[in-house]
Amino acid sequence: MTLLDAFAGPGRYEAGEPGSPVFILDRLLNHHAVERMNLSRSRVHLVFIERDPARHEHLVSELVAVFGPLEDLPVRVEVRRGEAGKDSLPVLTELGAWGNPILGIFDSWGSVNVPLKVMARIARNRSSEVITTFGPNWFSRREELNADLLDTVFGGRGFWMPAADEARSDERWRAWLGTYRNALKRAGFGYQLQFQLVPRTGQPLYLVFGTGSDAGLRAMKDAMWKVDDRDGESFRDPRNRGGAVAGQIDLFQMEETLDPELVELVTQRLERGDVTVEAVGRWLLTETSRWMSTHALKAARVMRQDGSLVVQSAGKLTNKSVVGLPAPVRS
Repeated sequence: MTLLDAFAGPGRYEAGEPGSPVFILDRLLNHHAVERMNLSRSRVHLVFIERDPARHEHLVSELVAVFGPLEDLPVRVEVRRGEAGKDSLPVLTELGAWGNPILGIFDSWGSVNVPLKVMARIARNRSSEVITTFGPNWFSRREELNADLLDTVFGGRGFWMPAADEARSDERWRAWLGTYRNALKRAGFGYQLQFQLVPRTGQPLYLVFGTGSDAGLRAMKDAMWKVDDRDGESFRDPRNRGGAVAGQIDLFQMEETLDPELVELVTQRLERGDVTVEAVGRWLLTETSRWMSTHALKAARVMRQDGSLVVQSAGKLTNKSVVGLPAPVRS
């Protein structure tokens, strides 16, 4: 398998925190299950691409300082100087990555500029996934971006112009995220999730994740829940137009007072018409950032008790039950 960090950075930042290559390699080599992983240089490739010469040089020195000679590590580590959009595919080809799982991380610190054809090539590769980030200033800087470049990123002017024309500034970032989600769908990723990382201080960061498998969806969501509320940070679904999420809860536990975000998202789904609880669960899994299928039935039970949901079918409330919104709520 290959992990590609296409905007690798310098390895360590001014405040002393490690960059993603150091963090990734440390987590892998010191994982509690490392003895069972059967790591080898032929099985696991970590590829770090950095364009800036000084940052590239610093990254190499930082990795060697922390982990020793890279050629002595139990996994293959390639640190390349290059550009994400131009060099990602050739490097993956050179390493023989195609035909095996790839995770492509395109964390550009705001300069979203990787052509959609790169994403499409990874999407066609079996068991492969991508993560792209949008910095908080990207949406306000869109006028500075080259239209031809946006064409390559989103797949054509007709796809991204509606987002650029969004009149409401508070809705523009949602429009751009939705546009990029749709681009990943056209690229070939069967599922696309979007996340809003809300730090304790500072501005939010936005992530879009593309995968082709249910297992990939569940693994990503499980990871999101594990880091949720860590160091004051939390993840939100961009569909959530309410206030801050009130409290974080364990993935497989649901208290009688539901998370407001879950209530809002279930309501949004039911606004489209009556549907089975099972279908609500499938929608939560494939279309929302944080919620699993298992949350649908638990949410339906609590929402029925407080009158914000009605059961349209007879009998006990189960996954096969048809549910909807109370009549006065319908528009």
